[in-house]
Amino acid sequence: MMSSNLPPSAAPEPEGSQAEYLEQGSGAPLPPAAAPARNLRPFVIGGVAVAGLAVAGGAAWAAMSFFSTGSQPAEALPGSTLAYLAVDLDPSGGQKIEAIRTLNKFPAFKDELDLDTDDDIMKRLFDEIQADAECANLDYEDDIASWLGNRAGVAVVDAEPTVVGAIQVTDAEAAEAGLEKLRNCGANGDASEPAPADAEMGFAVEGDWAVVAETDDIAARVLADGAEGSLADDSAYQTWTERAGDPGIVTVYVAADAADALVDNLDRFFGSAEDLGGLVIEQSAYDDGTVSSEGDVTVAGEQVPDDTAETMESLFEGFDGMAATLRFSDGAIELEQAGSFGSQFQLLYASDRGADAMTTLPSDTVAAFGVGFEEGWLRALAEQFAQQFGDLMGEDMTVDDMFEELSTQTGLDIPQDVETLTGESMVFALGPDFSPEQFMSSGDGSDVPMGVKIKGDAEGIEEVLDKLRDLAGTDADIIGSESADGFVAISPSDDFRAALLEDGGLGDTAAFKDVIREAEQAGAVFYVDFDAGDDWLVELSGDDPEAKANLAPLSAVGGSTWTEGDVIHAVLRLTTDD
Repeated sequence: MMSSNLPPSAAPEPEGSQAEYLEQGSGAPLPPAAAPARNLRPFVIGGVAVAGLAVAGGAAWAAMSFFSTGSQPAEALPGSTLAYLAVDLDPSGGQKIEAIRTLNKFPAFKDELDLDTDDDIMKRLFDEIQADAECANLDYEDDIASWLGNRAGVAVVDAEPTVVGAIQVTDAEAAEAGLEKLRNCGANGDASEPAPADAEMGFAVEGDWAVVAETDDIAARVLADGAEGSLADDSAYQTWTERAGDPGIVTVYVAADAADALVDNLDRFFGSAEDLGGLVIEQSAYDDGTVSSEGDVTVAGEQVPDDTAETMESLFEGFDGMAATLRFSDGAIELEQAGSFGSQFQLLYASDRGADAMTTLPSDTVAAFGVGFEEGWLRALAEQFAQQFGDLMGEDMTVDDMFEELSTQTGLDIPQDVETLTGESMVFALGPDFSPEQFMSSGDGSDVPMGVKIKGDAEGIEEVLDKLRDLAGTDADIIGSESADGFVAISPSDDFRAALLEDGGLGDTAAFKDVIREAEQAGAVFYVDFDAGDDWLVELSGDDPEAKANLAPLSAVGGSTWTEGDVIHAVLRLTTDD
């Protein structure tokens, strides 16, 4: 059955069976995203109340839910979909337990929301939003919960990008009636008053899915294209979502063709040529800029070349797709991503030494950021920059010319001295007694537990540091350094410098191992321990007992990136105390 007209919103109907811990069947889809430019007219209308309900419901249930192997919105969308975001609001019982156990550690969730496992959270949200922006003659049970399923997605389809929404429905006939009422709400604020015939928004329902789009025809075509070959069956989609790890509550996918579509439709995403020209003038230092009717930009009497498309093409050159997943995992909230972004991005993560120096930091380190470096990294980065943004360097300037000029200005031998200084692995670290107030009030930094540790050619690094101290003059004490066993520690604090130089075993701590994935092959790593230094994060909340109680469960946050062939992986984890 196909039908027409209008957007989705809030709240599912229970599907009859309950998970072993948390009742399933409550939740709402995320609404379709707004069109990316002013000539892509919005097509999702359900009124402020309905839109708010969808967003709030999706967020609340995404927080309480985990993945379930059931029908997904990708099954209703065409295989040519350019970008896709889906929320699964009906995860399996065991994964729901993992989510609820994690979230119940926070009083704001457990006590203040006052939710039982069998509460219909969507009914609660619907009532609250209706109180703020009421839609007349709209009944939750009859008009929403009677048809809305537990999974929804937002997608960009077609070479000329069009945003659509795909929503699981439990009753096609009821969905048609409910969507019609929501359309009326958006147009008139009254579900019983028909929307104008020229309202440029529509929907189509077929089987277990409704698609919402700008027009009925677009929605129907998307469903038909999905039936012929769905995104779920597309090999690229399958490959990238598998690379993003175990499925979770949110799935994101961007196809390789999305980059070309973005470049081909720059005016639809960023405005007209005149708008872009005006932006150039606005951000320049000149007052006498002009933009012609064709969008040609003249600043200080010189025409500015329109190389926006070329720059974007260069930026996305080599992009071959990506996917990401948000999930609950072992008492943590985890975001995992995998993508092929081209050599210009891969260069930044090519090393597998990002954690080499970090793992030797003191075990009570509060925060650290580490990066690994391959030989010749600075020259490679400069050559890549010159290839993409050569105009900024000047027409006749080469990379060698740029290095020579920088060397003359600084007294350093560039790029050799810079690459020697960074070593194989470098980490910036904060000790357990660090505080922003201490940092701001310190005169010379000698009392601030802050510094850098480098793994590399210690003798060569010290020689470069001597050059920097000569340049610093009277401020040379800030670059105090010590070296031992192939490491150099740099800090204005004698005590912290000595602590940095020791092998403190941070990499062997439970908090580090729990929060950092693939440390042995990571190109870049960051780490923050919320429990270090007598629970410094809790102390930052001052005398607010509510804030203290909700910050106390947090243990650590960290992220790591690594490469496998031409694929860049990244994992971000936020862990909680047991």
